[in-house]
Amino acid sequence: MYDAARVRGLYTSLGEGWIYLNAGERPQIPEKVVSGVSTAFRTGPLVESPEPGSRHSANSVFGASHLASATRAVADLFSVRSDHVVLGPSSFVLVRALSHAMSGRLRRSGVVGARDHALNEAFARYNLTIAEPDLGTGEIPAWQYRNLIDGSTRLVIVPGAHPYVGTATPVEDIAEITHSASRAWVLLDATALAPYRPIDIDSYGVDIVLVDLAALGGPTLSALVFRDTSMFPRFDHPLEVGPIDSGLLGGVSPLIDHYAGLEEDLEGQRAHRLRESMASLDVYLSSLLRHAIESLRGLYNVHLVGITGEAAGYGMAAIDRVPRLTFVVRGIDAETVQQRLFSNSLVTSLAPHDPLLENMGVFEAGGALSIGLAPFNTYADIDHLTRVLASLG
Repeated sequence: MYDAARVRGLYTSLGEGWIYLNAGERPQIPEKVVSGVSTAFRTGPLVESPEPGSRHSANSVFGASHLASATRAVADLFSVRSDHVVLGPSSFVLVRALSHAMSGRLRRSGVVGARDHALNEAFARYNLTIAEPDLGTGEIPAWQYRNLIDGSTRLVIVPGAHPYVGTATPVEDIAEITHSASRAWVLLDATALAPYRPIDIDSYGVDIVLVDLAALGGPTLSALVFRDTSMFPRFDHPLEVGPIDSGLLGGVSPLIDHYAGLEEDLEGQRAHRLRESMASLDVYLSSLLRHAIESLRGLYNVHLVGITGEAAGYGMAAIDRVPRLTFVVRGIDAETVQQRLFSNSLVTSLAPHDPLLENMGVFEAGGALSIGLAPFNTYADIDHLTRVLASLG
């Protein structure tokens, strides 16, 4: 049984009475990560004393072991071996390096991206075709990929979920369509998925996964994960990402340990505990999200973007979602609503000028607020949010 009260104790930042509903913008950092980064910054430059029988050389420094430990941790997160993982200082650096490494393959072929997705910029110089979202729900329908992908396509970029509306992309369906029609690789940006559910690269059917570890409450590092090491020799250029701060690397393994320990009393290897723990988290937060949707839909003055209203349609309930929501309070601008929530100890995010939100008409109504649920959020948090919003009516 998932115990949110116990999980709250793993975040020392939660002891001051604030209710944090802004995980999509600024996730809280687990205590293990804070401690791990602090230790790594102190020990990174130090020479490591080898244990008898150790593979480390006599003059190796702790920084090298931080890199190896971080790589193993990310491998466990995606159920692959360590040699499938490439770490980098940011998603931008990693994707730019990937674009350069694949330049020969992509120059004479096609790339399929999603409308206004951040990764498109790195591939804009190639023949880029765009998949469009449904402006009623925010979902990217899989069926359109049958018309976008042909034998010349070499890369398909798929966002795992919209970071503000919360609609999950049918990744498996898109991957199946892609591989049946071309030899293209599917690149999944899992940054909005990874904090909420287990991701097995084989189960999703994708070839490359990108994740920003800061979105999970980790250090400001990112990772590319490859389905198979046989993909590396097919690059036209080496995948070069530059140096990584060893102090930040020291927070990666504690981050993955934290997620593996969300479900208490699990046994076995970390990769196994991680899958079980993330599955429990997925069930819990999916239930909490349903409670939030049902509670906020009951307020006549609140519009849930992509959920309520005629444009969302009757199929809304069948759409897969991550626990992120964006809402508008009718007749009150978003900044005023945010301040009212803040005065009641509720921390939310002003929805940024995201292109999808703009096309859905959000900013014509005075802006919107976004909430992102985290492992420590509770039903009481949602009930308090609902009461405060109801008082604005």
